[in-house]
Amino acid sequence: MYTQSLGFIDLQQIKTYLDQIATISASDWSFFTSKLQRRVIKKKTVFLKLNTIENHISFIESGVVRLYIPKENPEKEITFGFSFKDQFISAYDSFLTQKPSAYQLQALTETTLLSISYSDLQTVYKTTQIGNLIGRLTAERLFLLKSKREQYLLNLTAEERYLKLFKERPELIKIVPLKYISSYIGVTAQALSRIRKRLL
Repeated sequence: MYTQSLGFIDLQQIKTYLDQIATISASDWSFFTSKLQRRVIKKKTVFLKLNTIENHISFIESGVVRLYIPKENPEKEITFGFSFKDQFISAYDSFLTQKPSAYQLQALTETTLLSISYSDLQTVYKTTQIGNLIGRLTAERLFLLKSKREQYLLNLTAEERYLKLFKERPELIKIVPLKYISSYIGVTAQALSRIRKRLL
């Protein structure tokens, strides 16, 4: 992982995204962006490990991130979410409480993040309106990830879960290894293989 300095032009993507949600004053924007750091994470890198404290909220400029609970046997890992370009990502429960994370974050492709640290976000909270917006968006994102997967597992068959996932994110099949997809929809890799054969 390496960090890059930021220039004005680099920030148009996050600005466009946030402008759709709220009006941000020029002074708030300037203060917020002065605290951002760009991080480029190599493919397959776990950039937040189990039992470490999450110190960042990040906006995904490009790439795909997997949220998962690791196990001693990698075949038994539980993938409970994926995050994509133009979404906020954080182990937000750990970030909020500053206690160790119960899961890991992994870049499935080379991933570029715009990150703000916990201490910097506290300063942004006190000084601007934008801090609350970032916190709310990240909390909502994590809640939706977890609740959507729970609802799918309770209400849909494995085949329906697979179809729904690819209707929402057709690019997943090209990017995400099938073992992570099978874990996400709650079946073995062999069962997913059978589902895919049936649907072909």
